[in-house]
Amino acid sequence: MRGVAFAALIGLIAALLTWVRSGDPVFPPAAPGQGVAIHILDNGFHTDIALPRARLEARGGPLAEAVRELPPGDWVLAGWGDARFYVDQRPIHHRLPDGARAFLRPGNPSVVMLDPYGRDPAVAWGDARRQSLALSPRAFDAIAARIEASLALENGRARIAARRPGDDAVFLASHERFSVLRLCNHWSAEVLNAGGVAVRPAHAFFSAEVMGAARRAAELDRTASGD
Repeated sequence: MRGVAFAALIGLIAALLTWVRSGDPVFPPAAPGQGVAIHILDNGFHTDIALPRARLEARGGPLAEAVRELPPGDWVLAGWGDARFYVDQRPIHHRLPDGARAFLRPGNPSVVMLDPYGRDPAVAWGDARRQSLALSPRAFDAIAARIEASLALENGRARIAARRPGDDAVFLASHERFSVLRLCNHWSAEVLNAGGVAVRPAHAFFSAEVMGAARRAAELDRTASGD
């Protein structure tokens, strides 16, 4: 009996590790010359998604309203994380106890970061830490809608949960919960998946996995277009 239970556990683990959440076929790659560029950025352990500001504002809705209130910048970096640890910018050795709390305690409050960015990410970030994607307009709207769905709205508007002194970024309250079972990179993977990128949820603890998913999607797009 123990052998059967152990074999079942091994099978479950193998299934989770090999599980691929495919992208929605309703959102194919962009037609040549019609793509909406986004950039996935990796700082070594966390991923942000750089989105064109004008396109976000044109959608309307709570996310667009929040973006319009940001300081100038043609791009917006979007990310997600624990409501305390993500906002805190002190040196990491001062934040280790809080990091343990964020990882180990279930159900921590979270925030969505929106950070205006003035430079073109394709120029400001090297290839090793950036992957660019050209999305169809519908795929871009699905990604923006997934980000908006993370927001905890009050009277139909996003609520600012925190700011950092001297920083243009805003941190908006999110109704989603942060823990070791659902980290910042899981959120990035889910956002990309909404736009048609196939992801491996069980691997998305690491920023490298999110970047790998984006690179595989970019390679598929190049193959489909014959480049």
